[in-house]
Amino acid sequence: MSPPEALALASLAATAASRPRARQDAWERVGVPRRRGLLLTAEHASNRVPGPWRLRPADRLLLGTHWGYDIGAFHLLEGLCHSLPASAVASRFSRLLIDPNRAPDDPSALLRRTPDGAPTFNRRADLSARVERFHKPYHGAIDATIRAWAPRFLLSVHTFTPSLRGVARPMHAGVLFDRYDDLALRLVELMNEEGLITTPNEPYSGKDGLIYSAARHGAEHALPYLEVEVRQDLLHNRHLAHHTAARVARALTRLGV
Repeated sequence: MSPPEALALASLAATAASRPRARQDAWERVGVPRRRGLLLTAEHASNRVPGPWRLRPADRLLLGTHWGYDIGAFHLLEGLCHSLPASAVASRFSRLLIDPNRAPDDPSALLRRTPDGAPTFNRRADLSARVERFHKPYHGAIDATIRAWAPRFLLSVHTFTPSLRGVARPMHAGVLFDRYDDLALRLVELMNEEGLITTPNEPYSGKDGLIYSAARHGAEHALPYLEVEVRQDLLHNRHLAHHTAARVARALTRLGV
């Protein structure tokens, strides 16, 4: 990285850290909303488990893994909001409490057990209470933002592990979609041109119903939408995440959304 690039990224980090944010228990806003801008969301931005739950050491270990949140997603979101005419709604609760990228009645929305352990705070979980406290307010914030600012494009931002169950994931990023195929495939091309090895509907497929949040709000508001997944080792600190975000942002700018 050249000295000018390093200076620009340092300035970006300082600006992102100083931006005012609207915060509620279930969500926070990043960046400044603007009419007809881009709206970003991050359903797995946080591994926060607020009161009244008390965490045991094993819970804290599990929350620090990809089961607890999308590692690097929040810093990626910050960088994108800095580089684009965009604002974002990010979750402020762990996906282990309830997953906002799943419908509330999806069996995987509230996991009693993962391959790496069972969160003790889910032993006697009240699903309906968690929907009311976390899931509904998070999605309500997205709906309210769309109604107030009429964004022209919706992008859900996620991250993925470099390997899963011993199988390497060689791609740097994926673009997930269940509609807007031409838009998605063009974004794949543009991200590859930015030096990010990007594949369509990998490491998960939007056509398997795995982009619930983007699809829900896009369909409800007649808004074009996609989901982007970025590999976590490209995001392991804020500086690197913002560098990666700048490349994704250039691709989105060239996409014309």
